[in-house]
Amino acid sequence: MENIEDISSILIYGDIESVWNAITEEDKLTKWYAPGSPWKIPNLREGENVSFTLMPSVHNNLSEKHPMSLTIEKIIPYKEFSLFLDAMKMLISFVLVEENKGIRVTINSAGFNESLANLKALIEGRELPYR
Repeated sequence: MENIEDISSILIYGDIESVWNAITEEDKLTKWYAPGSPWKIPNLREGENVSFTLMPSVHNNLSEKHPMSLTIEKIIPYKEFSLFLDAMKMLISFVLVEENKGIRVTINSAGFNESLANLKALIEGRELPYR
């Protein structure tokens, strides 16, 4: 069983379609997940290659951009979107569950709280707290 410390989770007040689109569309991901760091998702299908370039910011210790290659592992529309980070051999899974008039978004790893706070702000129409 997973430890609560080993996940990142947030409750977002918005509709499931908006949340799903924000985690699966490259232009929306670029807005909230490490803002300004571009995503390329040519096809939203399992097994497809995805690229992400982490740009230097005040929230990381990078001095130059860091490109990453990922593979879409699982898509269950409006429920789960999983990506395999190839170089680190790590699965990153976004799970959506309707809860208390909102959507609970859980990532299977700790350390994503700032990104999830940005996602919440984007969906709820507020300014992103971590730019």
